[in-house]
Amino acid sequence: MSAPEAPAAGGLDEFGQIAQLFRPLTKGAPEALGLLDDAAVIPSRPGFDLIVTKDAMVEGVHFLPGEAPDLIARKLLRVNLSDLAAKGAEPYGYFLATAWTPSFGWAERQAFAEGLRLDGEAYGLTLLGGDTVATPGPLTLSLTMLGWTPSGAMIRRGGARAGDLLCVSGVIGDGWLGLMAARGELADPDGYLARRYRLPSPRVELREALRKYASAAADVSDGLIADAGHIAEASGLAVDIDLDRLPLSAAARRWLEAQNDRVEALRALASGGDDYEVVCTAAPEAAAA
Repeated sequence: MSAPEAPAAGGLDEFGQIAQLFRPLTKGAPEALGLLDDAAVIPSRPGFDLIVTKDAMVEGVHFLPGEAPDLIARKLLRVNLSDLAAKGAEPYGYFLATAWTPSFGWAERQAFAEGLRLDGEAYGLTLLGGDTVATPGPLTLSLTMLGWTPSGAMIRRGGARAGDLLCVSGVIGDGWLGLMAARGELADPDGYLARRYRLPSPRVELREALRKYASAAADVSDGLIADAGHIAEASGLAVDIDLDRLPLSAAARRWLEAQNDRVEALRALASGGDDYEVVCTAAPEAAAA
């Protein structure tokens, strides 16, 4: 964490805030240098490649204004973990940049740090460094995630082969419907859809299977159609998507059944984004595995 720019909160200057909020998240890892320096030291790991990905989130664009700070933090971690999952990488650590707004005070920052702690424990992550600054708004957050794969084993978008099958790791469309539910625009009696939007589940447990069987992969952040298209473009191929086989949750099926135009509704579900599943390609004989 670097120079003190954000306003004092909790009676602490910026370095004091870093010490209280973020130093515990380093878990004493020597790489982080206690967050007392302007850099971290990442040791080499023989036989492995270091995989780096980065995502940013802006209030009012990637999460709703007034969202619970702990959920914001957890989603920030999870969208980055989803990128690592699609690369077949084992999560390692992260760098964090926060641009606090005046309304995001000490209590909100403590709750944000607690969200990072909860998911940091759940996914075995260590905070390695970053920066904190102030902004008049909106709240802006950026996270750089690091992971490891065996040397040469990262799954790229560009590895699909003609004749491969397109596979997806879970249901599609809940993220888009969940945003509408979180805005109060769609009935969501049990809160399932809004939870799916607010707190996605990165498929990190699939990394071994993906390394073994997938020829190409991406995470579904922009929508299944777009992200499958990214794989096709990177691989120099076209892709056919059978939307009638789109895996849907019970909530998404109920929404689909209420629509007048089934084809357009399926396209909307497959285009909405924020699902954070893995879309991958595999040879027909490997698809089941």
